[in-house]
Amino acid sequence: MEKPISLERLFKEKIFRIPDYQRGYAWQKEQLKAFWEDLVNLQPERSHYTGVLTLTEVRSERIAQDSREFWLVEDHSYRLYNVVDGQQRLTTFVVFVQAFADFFQKLPENVGRPADKIYITDSLSLADLQDRYLFKTNPLGGFRTYKFGYTDDNPSQKFLQHQILGERGGGGIEETFYTLNLGNAQTYFLGQIEEFYRQRKTVGLTELFKKLTKRLLFNEYAIEDEFDVFVAFETMNNRGKKLSDLELLKNRLIYLTTLYSDEQLDVGGRRALRDKINDAWKEVYHQLGRNKSKPLNDDDFLRAHWITYFKYSRNTGRDYALFLLDSYFTSKNVHELIEKDVELDGIEEQSSDIEPEEQDELLVALTEDGSFKATSKVTPDAIREYIFSLGESAVHWFDSFYPNLVSGRSAAEKQALDRLNRVGIGYFRPLVMVILKREPSVDERVAMFNLIERFLFLVFRLGTARANYGSSEFYNAARALDRGDFTLKDIKLKLEQRLAYTFHKDGALRIDEFYNVLFKKFASGSGYYGWSGLRYVLFEYEEELYSKARQRKVEWADFLKSERDRVSIEHIYPQTAEDVWEAPFSEISAVGRKRYVGSLGNLLLLSMSINSSLQNDAFVDKKSPKIDGNGKKTRNGYADGSHSEIEVAQNAVWGPEEIRQRGLRLLNFMEKRWNFRLIDEDREKLLFLYAEADPKKTA
Repeated sequence: MEKPISLERLFKEKIFRIPDYQRGYAWQKEQLKAFWEDLVNLQPERSHYTGVLTLTEVRSERIAQDSREFWLVEDHSYRLYNVVDGQQRLTTFVVFVQAFADFFQKLPENVGRPADKIYITDSLSLADLQDRYLFKTNPLGGFRTYKFGYTDDNPSQKFLQHQILGERGGGGIEETFYTLNLGNAQTYFLGQIEEFYRQRKTVGLTELFKKLTKRLLFNEYAIEDEFDVFVAFETMNNRGKKLSDLELLKNRLIYLTTLYSDEQLDVGGRRALRDKINDAWKEVYHQLGRNKSKPLNDDDFLRAHWITYFKYSRNTGRDYALFLLDSYFTSKNVHELIEKDVELDGIEEQSSDIEPEEQDELLVALTEDGSFKATSKVTPDAIREYIFSLGESAVHWFDSFYPNLVSGRSAAEKQALDRLNRVGIGYFRPLVMVILKREPSVDERVAMFNLIERFLFLVFRLGTARANYGSSEFYNAARALDRGDFTLKDIKLKLEQRLAYTFHKDGALRIDEFYNVLFKKFASGSGYYGWSGLRYVLFEYEEELYSKARQRKVEWADFLKSERDRVSIEHIYPQTAEDVWEAPFSEISAVGRKRYVGSLGNLLLLSMSINSSLQNDAFVDKKSPKIDGNGKKTRNGYADGSHSEIEVAQNAVWGPEEIRQRGLRLLNFMEKRWNFRLIDEDREKLLFLYAEADPKKTA
């Protein structure tokens, strides 16, 4: 390995491409900030070593004559390299240079001037910068050949080419999580360069560019053997941003395609399988990044798909990755491994930390999985089937999170999926993904989603079951349904069996667990306000009232907004009531008043801005908007708030009986909405209004 070289030397007569087995651009603000700080804090006379850039040269005979790179390689002695390690740093450099060029060109003194007349240093024009680091323009064809980029079939290449590097045209550009990162990097650097210019002016920008191109140093290392490239890729980490398991798996599968004999996979078949792997990963990353503001996690999806495709292991952590990368998709599962079992003396085997029951399940997951045993051979067909399932599942994985961003779903199905996400879908998401994928009937899907949502509410909101209650059973059910071994009727039966403990023999709901949870809440002073299911119940009640009206007043997303704007829960009878509230509660003791404050019927869904302004106002003042001397409304009231507020505003007064009646109404709503039955005694008990004798009532 030669001594470190600058980016100025590195880019001389070279073309860099990100090959198909690489992930896209993964750096985010933390890594961008570190890059910027390294650059800005570097003293002009010092150099900064940024690591090894690992490359493999693409032989000239493998470069197609109609490719954009061919003319530079053939006529100008350029060399084309695939980047094995260091692409995040190189991508950041290119995005930074383009942001720098864009900003420099828009300086007042440069507006309207051609690139070859704008000088960054005494001898380097903007045109020289573009020619040296960004692109070369073919004098006959007029097209650009980019010095750095992705393979042509990568969605990131089109985004980089048109959205970052400014080539005209482009049409519709497919955006993914990776293209979002590219756009964010450009925005970040433009902002930093602008502030740097404000403080240091043009002279400062010139010095900054010199440091970037002359003082950031790389070691350049070339891998000769193509077979070693994939192994090397897995062992290398980019600064501060490790490869996800999904990214590692793509590389592994492409690597396996190189191991098959020509009898198993000829040249055309090898290329076709590699293309299918790339297409599957394009689809996966497109789906994971479709909601740019909230992209989905790579490894969460990979684990969910593993659960539905292979046998589920109850052991937690990265079991899915250990199975996929260390047990199943391995070179030894492509070729026969010649190994003799040799007994060794003097070595005491360390016992496993896994409990026996869990250990058995893990062994089942890794060795007893029908046609997908870890010891079975990974054939080209097995890879094809797996990647087809992965790409297909990604579509429905996204649907399960964001049904309202998907076209073609019925209103009823979107509502059912929304409810699952609001109540807390938890470990049921893999099953929901499979139902979306496998069940053709919309009505059947909606019915099953409603049953799952009811299960979640009764078991985890009204009940106190552990978060993993039934998880193994329903993970395995997801796989069975995906493989055609189960029907929705089988899953319905499992839901009923798991719910049976929540009901008495006569069908009434057992309230013991729910009551005990609430008892502790009331003892601590929060009452229903501290119950985890409150927001969901009050929102669903609001939705019930909305269904009878024309205008939706509250969205679930409002719960997730900033502190000032989000939806809040209001105590109608305040926690610190002033004298204006004395009359309605004059017959209730201080202890009893605290129970009324925290009782279900006293809690109301409304906006935070109203909440802060109402404070401890009397009920009559809370109901009505506040008008200033000029007739302008300065604050909303219940009467023009949510449907729940409007309903409460119909009361002339607000006292103990109003709280009790509204509490009973909400409990009746819950019975109807989640299809359970309470006995009358239990309804009164759950209001907690008579949890203990009130001294004033018994005096």
